[in-house]
Amino acid sequence: MKKLIITILIGSSCFSAFSQTKFYTAVKIEFERTTNPRKLMEEWNAGEDWFERFKENIPTSAQVYSEFIGDTARSIYKPGKEVPPNRNFYQPVAEKNTIYTDYTNGTVVAQKPVYEQTFLINDTLRKIKWKISNDLRNIAGFECRKAFGVMDDSIGIFAFYTDQILINGGPESVQGLPGMILGMGIPRLHTTWFATKVEVLTDTKALVAPVKGKKVDRQTFINTLHKVADQWGPQGRQMLLNFII
Repeated sequence: MKKLIITILIGSSCFSAFSQTKFYTAVKIEFERTTNPRKLMEEWNAGEDWFERFKENIPTSAQVYSEFIGDTARSIYKPGKEVPPNRNFYQPVAEKNTIYTDYTNGTVVAQKPVYEQTFLINDTLRKIKWKISNDLRNIAGFECRKAFGVMDDSIGIFAFYTDQILINGGPESVQGLPGMILGMGIPRLHTTWFATKVEVLTDTKALVAPVKGKKVDRQTFINTLHKVADQWGPQGRQMLLNFII
């Protein structure tokens, strides 16, 4: 009898915990993108006399904010709140990207200003090879599981997603996990994206895709960037990765 009572209490406790878990289908998320400019510059200029003299003056952190609004069918990722002007020579790259994703049809419309020109990329959702781990981390009040991914066969990503938000999206054009990505990083760019605020929404009818820009598909866009990067050398190729993601 004692064992039966214990079993019932444990079962009741588990049911109570499960019943209190809330799931969300529409949200608004603020993301903070943080880049380490000193690490970037160190890769390009390691051993150079000028860099060794001035590297302590190069910041180790620069922030840009973006906003994600979406539901299980579609979402938009766009520039968020403004940050004070940066007084050093480093300026964020690709901070004006606007990404509209249609999860139902598996398509994306991405508006990406690249210096003097704006591109409007229409294509299918990019395929990312994911491997889910058992590591957990709390982000913006949500328990998130860590995953590792490879984009375009060469760009490594780590991401933290929560299955409490029933959207298979994330920052920029990164998606494809069984829940919403609230944190991610791309080591090659020395950059991370983490949610700082999550709000529950009841209405996402106003979501619309961007329409301005030179219309291309993803491969044409990448080919165009590579032509520009070839003129700038290794530094240019590294920075243009920001636009590709």
